[in-house]
Amino acid sequence: MTDRAKLLEARGVRKSYRSGGGRLDVLRGVDFSLEPGGFVSVIGQSGSGKSTLLHLMGLLDAPDAGEVWLGGERIDDLPAARRDRLRNTAIGMVFQAYHLLPELDALENVLAPLYVRYSLAAWLREGPAARARARGLLERFGLGERLHHKPRQLSGGEMQRVAIARALVAEPRVLLADEPTGNLDEESGAGILDTLSELNRRDGLSIVLVTHDQVIARRADRIVRLAAGRVETV
Repeated sequence: MTDRAKLLEARGVRKSYRSGGGRLDVLRGVDFSLEPGGFVSVIGQSGSGKSTLLHLMGLLDAPDAGEVWLGGERIDDLPAARRDRLRNTAIGMVFQAYHLLPELDALENVLAPLYVRYSLAAWLREGPAARARARGLLERFGLGERLHHKPRQLSGGEMQRVAIARALVAEPRVLLADEPTGNLDEESGAGILDTLSELNRRDGLSIVLVTHDQVIARRADRIVRLAAGRVETV
């Protein structure tokens, strides 16, 4: 039974991968928790397992052992269709690479998760409100004049803001951000961190931020440090 006061939990998660002729133990029994409205940084050197932990909590991969819980429900062992739906509705993810579709403009990229969610009939009903929500997010992030620009016409900081808007358009319960400033210059990166901080403080959005940078990690309310696949300090 999980603690219902926690929004997101990883309990004793382990993950290994085959490497050459042997096995690489990436996570070795990690416990992690995020409270509703919390902002937690997961910090560690390359290979410490921080991105793997994020991917397990985002249902992009499955643990070899241990459990992942969201809102009092275990989610790592759900049927594939239910895991897919959770990724589309309850868990927003932002990565170092923007993963924008080059043939779509900014507004269409933000709407992409909803194109997947709705049938044609449902889109005819829900589409106008969805477009208004997507437009509102882009305008809030200073991209009101970039709605119909393709990714190649946007700066790195602008593309990452589009990616954040895409992660938020479904109104998720938690946002998982994996090195979201890694491809940005210092000024653009600071702007993205300001955006995440505002989403947490103003909107109460629960955020897990993975980084290797101690300065960036301090933007969160709490820091969890991973070393060699284990929690070193909390």
